[in-house]
Formats: sequence, C-alpha cells, structure tokens
Amino acid sequence: MNITVLGSTGSIGTQTLDCAENLGLNVVAMSAGKNYDLFEMQIRKFKPKAVAMSDKQAAEKLKERIRDLPVSVFSGEEGILRLFEETQCDICVNGIVGVAGLRPTVAAAKKGVRIALANKENLVVAGDAIKKICKENGAEIIPVDSEHSAIFQCLNGICPTENDIGSIQSKIRRLILTASGGAFYGKTTADLHNVTASDALLHPTWKMGSKITVDCATLMNKGFEIIEAAKLFDVSSEKIDVVIHRESIIHSMIEFVDSSVLAQMSLPDMRIAIQYALTFPKRAESPVIPLDFTSLPPLTFAKPDYETFRAPLLCRQVLRTGGSCGAVLNASNEIAVEAFLQNRINFLHITDFVEKMLDKYPVVSEATIDELLETDKKIRLEERPD
Repeated sequence: MNITVLGSTGSIGTQTLDCAENLGLNVVAMSAGKNYDLFEMQIRKFKPKAVAMSDKQAAEKLKERIRDLPVSVFSGEEGILRLFEETQCDICVNGIVGVAGLRPTVAAAKKGVRIALANKENLVVAGDAIKKICKENGAEIIPVDSEHSAIFQCLNGICPTENDIGSIQSKIRRLILTASGGAFYGKTTADLHNVTASDALLHPTWKMGSKITVDCATLMNKGFEIIEAAKLFDVSSEKIDVVIHRESIIHSMIEFVDSSVLAQMSLPDMRIAIQYALTFPKRAESPVIPLDFTSLPPLTFAKPDYETFRAPLLCRQVLRTGGSCGAVLNASNEIAVEAFLQNRINFLHITDFVEKMLDKYPVVSEATIDELLETDKKIRLEERPD
C-alpha cells in the first residue's frame, strides 16, 4: 500500500512514519515545513519518490543535501499539490496544521484516495465543500483526531454488517467528546490574566505542537472538534456533548437511545488512531502499550466551565450559522494564538479577539473553497489582535 504523509516532521507525521514502518507500508511522497534536517533523515530512511517543503529556502537547502538521491524536490503550496501529480497513493495522511492543509485535502479528495485527516481546521473552514468533493470523486475521510477516531471506532463496532453511519443515526442519542481540560483546567478568569505561553504549553497528557496545545488551553480545540464531529458524522450540535476527562483514557463515547454507552479506551497514544485510519476496516498489532486496568488511576469526569472558557460556545454558534463563519473563526484564532505565543497579547484576549471578528465579518452562505480562502487571507492581512 502506498501512502503520502503531509507534515511528516510534525507530531502526527513522525508518528505516522512509525506506523508505516511497523505496517510495512510504502511511503511514496512526503511534505514538511522548515525542518530540513529531520526531513532529510526521513527521506533517506523511507525513500519517497517526491517531496515538498512549504518554505522555499528550506527546499533549496534540502535539494542540495539530497542531490545524491533519486527524489524530486518541490516547494511552496504548489509544490505540495504537485506531489499528487507526481506520485500515486492509496492513502494521504494530512498532518499539516491550520488552513494551509486545506488545498492538499481537496487535491487528495479529487484523486479519490482515502484521507487520514488530522487537520481539523479543514472541516471547520470548509467541511461541507470537502464532503461534496469527496462524494463526487469516491474519496473517503477517516478521522485521526483521537476523539473522532474513538467515535468512528465505536460506530463501526456497533454491528459488522451495518457500518453505514447514516443508517444508525436513529439509534444514537448523543456523541460524547472527552476533553483533558488543557493546562488551565480549574482556573478562573481572574487566574488567567497573567498566564504565559510557557504555562499554556504544559498539557497534562498529550505531547503536541504549540498551536494545538494553546487551543486545548482555551478549549477552542474542543469547539473545533464539535464542528468536526457534526461534519464527519452528520449530526446536529445538540447531539454532541463534551465532558472533561483529565486522564485521557476514554477518548470519546456514543450514547444510544436506550441509555447504553459505548466508549473507546487506550493509553493516550496517537498511533492507535493513526494506524486504524491506515488499516481500516482491519486492525493490526501496534507498539502501543496495552491498558493495565489494575494500575490505572481513578477515571474522573466533570462539566466544562463555559463561563471561563467560552470558545466552544462560539464554535456552536459558528456551526449553527454556517457559510464563511468557519473561515473567520479559524483565521482569527490562528493569528490570535500566534500573537499569544509571541507574548503580544494575553491569554484571555485570544477568545475575545475571535468573538470580535465573528461579529465584524458578514456571513457568506454556500461559499466556495476559493471564497473561504479569500476570507482567510483578508483577515490575516487586515486584522491584528495586538
């Protein structure tokens, strides 16, 4: 089986390559951002036919360093898209962070391949459009987010002869997404005025990139996941609940109409979700340590504090409104998180800025991919959260 790994030097990408090696898959193409040192090592190990780097200067340095290898090197967004023309893959794992992953997802969908999607921003910005393109071209999306993989696994575990998600909606009362609560769980608004980026990056259970870790701290990540779940599983926001589960052992649950609950459990290791997306509908041995129930800490659950962490409420509003709201939400959040990481704004201003942008920009109904990306570009050019 041939796979393409987008964002191979990031957290999802490196773990995907671990899974590919474990499963004996053939990596035909890879992309990265700026880290040409790690990327060179990956290229020499997995021997893809074509690679791309979003940073053009990094691509030039890489090209010089691997000129002894028979591999094509491309650069920029167009270079990443060219990977789909230069190689043939069965599965594309998209681990590119943010809206930068949108056009590659569309390109993979148009090729009719399986998309193992770790980029939740794609569905936040353009979920309906992506699903339409997938349907037209016979592509499928398998979620890699741990929460959505858990829901997907539960849904496909209901009955082996009834795996069409649309046919089982009548049996489901709600989807329950679990959340660690991030670095600031239990804090009040007064506690958060002077927290730093270093504080926000201290996630209790998962090791992830800085952007998504800050999103976990604001609970924006969980709000994005509400939107993602609604798009992936064709349910309304009213049928999606969130519960704080600090231990990150239960990754999400489904509740049936008879009040029975089915949960997916494992140690917090993304390789389970990644590997399931690669092997579905089959399962394979993995290097992940099995659960030892006799040594687990007590599993706790609590309601989210939406007064202090308002981001999920904004995301539910975006889901109800639709149109270009998702693009406004994502772009304003990305630039606000970047400003926070650069110590230009305080933590609380992230959500305040997103709310301000949602109020400022008019909604464009049934926006095309190009229109959504234009909205994204406009916000990045014109707005500053400082």
